[in-house]
Amino acid sequence: MASSSSCPILCASFNQDNSCFAIGTKDGFRIFDTNTGKLCYERAVGGFSIVEMLFTSSLLAIVGAGDQPSLSPRRLCLFNTTTEAPLRDLNFLTSILAIRMNKKRLIVILQDKAYVYELNSLSILDTFDTVPNIKGLCAFSPCLDACYMALPASTTKGSVLLYNVLDCNLHCEIEAHRSPLAAMVFSSNGMYIATASEQGTLVRVHLVSDATKQSYSFRRGSYSSTIFSLSFGPSKQLPDILAATSSSGSIHLFTLGFASHLRSKRSSGFLGSIIPDVVNDVLDPAYHHVLHNAVPAGVKRVNMCVITYNGYFQEYNLSIDAQKLSWSLGRETNLLTVTMDKVP
Repeated sequence: MASSSSCPILCASFNQDNSCFAIGTKDGFRIFDTNTGKLCYERAVGGFSIVEMLFTSSLLAIVGAGDQPSLSPRRLCLFNTTTEAPLRDLNFLTSILAIRMNKKRLIVILQDKAYVYELNSLSILDTFDTVPNIKGLCAFSPCLDACYMALPASTTKGSVLLYNVLDCNLHCEIEAHRSPLAAMVFSSNGMYIATASEQGTLVRVHLVSDATKQSYSFRRGSYSSTIFSLSFGPSKQLPDILAATSSSGSIHLFTLGFASHLRSKRSSGFLGSIIPDVVNDVLDPAYHHVLHNAVPAGVKRVNMCVITYNGYFQEYNLSIDAQKLSWSLGRETNLLTVTMDKVP
């Protein structure tokens, strides 16, 4: 996520299991523990437009914002937070728009190319020519058993190319939307992929193993809106919750489990999303909930963590059952003022 120059945060990302998150600012980057809100690491050396973690390891993939020659947006630096030293730099001809990692692969996204590297040796395994991808759209599964990468297949419609990056082959193409893509994400187990188009009215979820068939379709709203992010709740099997954030200022929650009636037990855990600094009060149809009014606790609790453009970390406590969803703001922290020895 890259914000405008008026926003204090240049980028923000959760790690692969949402246990930690990182932000980049014009002054440097900071890493936080999601569960406690504690600042775990910071480095003030200039602006960063990309900061990606590898689970809770000491490895970071960082890209400068270009405000000084040593922080070129065309240079990827693999950085060790324990030794506080760069491990290796990778230089490209154009600006790096996105970085994705799991324990085996490193993905680098440029405007018209995607590079796949073996993470340990940094040997290049494959290069893909892509359609113009000025937003750097890319979804990547952290799961090695379903190690898929998704890229836009068109600039005029919302089709998606799915690649198996362990075997380096094309898995399939999904005709997901009529309008160009705006956001996409894999579930943590790599079984499902969610997509949204630039129109922003529908969110669709496909089963990767049979991706030519639509699994779920959810309506976000009747009017067009820009979808900023999509995020699945963690689950070993069917992901129960999908969160979508949009320019309307709302966090939309879609409950996949209730819609399919496939499971009686609900998963709990953190969901990661990036939204503006406004959360509107809206309610929409069944299986689609928007954060609205605080109600006494329900039968199952999950936590949803949000990073706002104006530099705040918010943790919402959600209570869910088959009939209703209630919520309350459990914690809010200013990420720009927290110090290393302060636990919010």
